[in-house]
Amino acid sequence: MEKWKELAQHVLNDGEIMNSEALSILECPDEDILLLMHASFQIRKKYYGKKVKLNMIMNAKSGLCPENCGYCSQSSIAESPIESYRMRDKKLLVEGAKQAHKLNIGTYCIVASGRGPSNKEVDQVVEAVKEIKNTYGLKICACLGLLKPEQAKRLKEAGVDRYNHNINTSASHHSNITTSHTYDNRVNTITIAKESGMSPCSGVIIGMKEERQDVVDMATSLKTLDADSIPINFLHAIDGTLLEGVNELNPMYCLKVLALFRFINPTKEIRIAGGREVNLRSLQPLGLYAANSIFVGDYLTTDGQEETEDHKMLEDLGFEVESVKEMKESMFS
Repeated sequence: MEKWKELAQHVLNDGEIMNSEALSILECPDEDILLLMHASFQIRKKYYGKKVKLNMIMNAKSGLCPENCGYCSQSSIAESPIESYRMRDKKLLVEGAKQAHKLNIGTYCIVASGRGPSNKEVDQVVEAVKEIKNTYGLKICACLGLLKPEQAKRLKEAGVDRYNHNINTSASHHSNITTSHTYDNRVNTITIAKESGMSPCSGVIIGMKEERQDVVDMATSLKTLDADSIPINFLHAIDGTLLEGVNELNPMYCLKVLALFRFINPTKEIRIAGGREVNLRSLQPLGLYAANSIFVGDYLTTDGQEETEDHKMLEDLGFEVESVKEMKESMFS
């Protein structure tokens, strides 16, 4: 117990953990997992107390993507039987925001497939965001792919608070996952979003045949990029993708990953994202002792947990949903 307690105190004293210490978190014996999560919670509690931020995804454009990402059912090389459609119109985007507001969701995420948005697609998102802001006052996160500076400026002016573009994996592992764009392309989009004034959101997908050192590198890269929000996805391998059948994860390891990201990025919003239901399974509640944010509802092409089950889980933990008002007051911590 002393090891994890002391490491957490070091972080709370504004210290950074060494690479060897980071690897030791991922190698924590399973029988010590509660001690590790307790230490993680001490860090989480300092910056977020017992509050949990809720996020909801609107799949604004599905399929039709020219990229060759090995994990994605929307990729041009995937043979997954998914629904494909072009950018949804303003009415549907606003209706999704209405549902998010009803569920007390703090951040509404508009996500579109593709390499990057056309100017026409940016127009559509801009018009919807203006109405959502005026009607519901939700915080908006856009995830539209590789972004140009002028597009970022327009999104910011329309009221988009946050822009998501995941690094997905480490720089050294990136070419094993996709070759149709580079790791630097992704970093550049995060930089463009930051320079526009939008809060940068960038995360990862765990379980894509990476090494443990890759996971540490992902966490440290996001610290360097100063991402305000870090969604951690656990691979839910989809039939028809290049990673079909890959199943390297177990609940204990997923908890260690969440702890690692909290230790390396102590002040940041860490969100348990896609794949939590199938990878953390019955240990989902323990993940929130490190993370302070979750997605509610479905993901892009896979189903999530029922919203009522998520709320029950938070209530049983004694955690509190951060209200929209509180999010407005705190902005993106």
